[in-house]
Formats: sequence, C-alpha cells, structure tokens
Amino acid sequence: MVPGLTDDSLAEKLIDLALKRGAEAAEVLQSRSRSRPVFFEANRLKQLESSAALGTALRLWINGRPGLAVAYGNVDPETIIDKALAISALNAPETIDLVEGNSRHYPDMGQEVPVEQLIEWGQAMIDRIRSAYPEVICGVDVECDVETTRILNTKGLDCHYSDATLSSYLSADWVRGDDFLSVSDGQTQRDRLNVDALTHQVLQRLAWAEESAEVSSGRMPVIFTAKAADMIWGTLQSALSGKRVVERSSPWSSALGEQMTSPRVTLLQDPEAGPFSCPFDDEGTPTQRLVFIDKGAVALFYCDRAVGRTLGAGSTGNGFRPGLGSYPTPSLYNTLVEPGMRSLEALIASIDNGVLVDQILGGDPGIAGDFSVNIDLGYRIHRGKLVGRVKDTMVAGNIYTALKDNVELGSDGDWNGSCYTPSVLLDGLSITSG
Repeated sequence: MVPGLTDDSLAEKLIDLALKRGAEAAEVLQSRSRSRPVFFEANRLKQLESSAALGTALRLWINGRPGLAVAYGNVDPETIIDKALAISALNAPETIDLVEGNSRHYPDMGQEVPVEQLIEWGQAMIDRIRSAYPEVICGVDVECDVETTRILNTKGLDCHYSDATLSSYLSADWVRGDDFLSVSDGQTQRDRLNVDALTHQVLQRLAWAEESAEVSSGRMPVIFTAKAADMIWGTLQSALSGKRVVERSSPWSSALGEQMTSPRVTLLQDPEAGPFSCPFDDEGTPTQRLVFIDKGAVALFYCDRAVGRTLGAGSTGNGFRPGLGSYPTPSLYNTLVEPGMRSLEALIASIDNGVLVDQILGGDPGIAGDFSVNIDLGYRIHRGKLVGRVKDTMVAGNIYTALKDNVELGSDGDWNGSCYTPSVLLDGLSITSG
C-alpha cells in the first residue's frame, strides 16, 4: 500500500466543508501513486528515477448543479471547494446518483519489487538479445508502480485499495546497410515479470526478419499477432459503449441479442483477471464479470450510472474517468477475448499466401470500422511458412465486415495493454505493396 492516503484527512474535510457550504451531495476521489522507473539506453543503464503524486477530485451538487474541482498535492480544502462551487454555477441541474455504502478496504493487489531487481531484469534482457545479435542496439524501460485509490461520498461510501504493478518495454534496433529494423514489445504483470517470455518474443521477431520478402498487392488472409490485434477489438469496444448507444452513434445501437460477428468471437471483462483488475469503478460501483459479445451475439452494453439510468439497465461498474479532471464516462478497464484452439504456428501453416502483421503505424479504425494502416513490422507467409519481412506495405479493410466470416482465433492469448487477446486470422483483407 502507498502510505498516507487512508490516514489523510483531506477527503473528510472536503466532504464536511461541501455540506457546510450548501451542497446537497459530494464525492471525493483520491489517487496516490509512487513510481520507480529504470531506463536502459544503447545497451547501458542510463537513469534511475523515483516520483510520487497525490491527486484529489471533488464533485459536489448545489441545487442539482454539478461542480468538479481537482488539486494535486497537499492543498487548502477551501480553495478546492471554491473552485467546485464556481463550476457548479455554470452547469445545468442533473440527477444526483451516488453509490450508497459503508467503509470497505479491499485486499491490496501485487507487491513492490526493489530497484535492484528491476536493474537485474533489464540487464538480463539486453544480454540475452546481444548474445544472439551482437550488432543490435537495445533499450529497456522497467518500472514498479504502486497506486492507491479511494472514493468517499455523502452516502456513506468509503472504499479503497492499493495496486502494485510491474511493467517492462524492450526494444531492439538493427541496422544493416540501408535497412533499419525496430522490434519492440512490452509486458505488464503483478509480483514478477516474465522476462524470458518477453525476450523470446523479440528474438523470434528478429529471426523472422533476417530475410526480406516481396508480397503482391491484392486480397488475402492476414494474421494479426496478439500484439497487433488490439486494433481490431478497439472498434468493437467503442461499439459496445452504452454512451454511444444513447447517442445513436454506435452501429450496434439496435443490435442487442443479434448475431453481429462470427460465433468464434466472445468478448468479456473479468475484475479478477490479469494486471488490470480493479474492485470498483470511479463512481464506487463494484466491478463484475460481464460478457459483452457471446459467441458473436451482442449480449450487453457497458454503462456508468448516468448512462445505465438512461437505458433503464443500471450501471455495469464501468464508470471511469479519463483523468481526475473529467466526469465519469462508460469505459472498459480490461477486456478479454476468448482464445481459439490452434497455435500461431498452426495458423501460419494453414495459409498458402498471406501476411503476418506484428506492428502497425496509424490510428485506430474508429467507430465506423474502416482502416488503412502501414505495416511497421510484418512478414510474408508462403506455403505455410514465414519467408521474410515485408516493407512498404499497407493493410486495409473494415473491422465489422472482416469479423463476420472466416475468422479464426489463435490459442496464444496475451495481454496487450488492458486487452487480453490471441492472434487473429482474418480473410480477404486488402494488401497494397509499394
């Protein structure tokens, strides 16, 4: 646990002052964090850092009008109250809907790791890469973060938990004459990093890229590795937002219960899975295991309290803030895509002519699902084997169309950011090679 937050009286003072100044209701969200990153650059240890931060967000309502103020560090409670009151006067009235409850300390998750261990992990990854490829230049970031979150309101709710996570990012730059190759991958875990797995991923990509290959333009099957597949699921996550359903901006606004993707696709969230789990959202609503797409059918839209009330379904425990200075909005804290039966190697072996995509350049497809992105790191598949790295190549298509038919998911599920996904084989995407 990050020391000091649960003993800090700032949250209680803000609640008391808000009520004394005429607020009908108030809520305080506090986040205290401590970070210890270690940086390696050009194969050498470059920098050790340590930072700590405390952020406090106050929401209050005067005559139903919401006001939000944020402060960092130890500040005067009256100053925060004054700011929130001033913002409240500018807003229209809304329904006040706070979570009722009592005091609850959820179990802490993860454990801190000493900086010496972080350095050891970083150096071990570099040594292993350079033992295989001495000419490669490596960079590594290894970090231990501890964050304590607390939410307190005038309905009696007071809950908090502490979360320690470990993260690592490994990059390898390989210059061969006029050819420049950059391979990178990352990992986030609790308790211990699996540096062997992360290093193996980068070594495997370097080996695949030892040769170059040409690929013809046209429509063909494309495999997105777990590292690249989050582009696909980001569009579906947007389509499942209850806020977009209310706004009628989701193409799935009227699709509840309907088959919208291949039956091979099941997308869910699990509050106890992986390093991105959390016991409650930023409104204090407990998180829960939910299935949003069940074997291709739209089963549920995720909501915060306001959107859930509008849809008549209630909150799903997905009311999160993009930042302390923002109001809660429907968001996903983690998503899991159920893996398939065949390994990545088996998917590759099933393709006569296609492309494997591992890193992309370009923005997300957006809610419309159309995408056209440059392949930053990709490989040609010929007769079931990877024959070399492709260059100056783009892949294009539409997410919704591609996920309708001829979809296969690998068995190699892995966390990519806050999305747990396997590799994904999509048929009939457009490849353009320059």
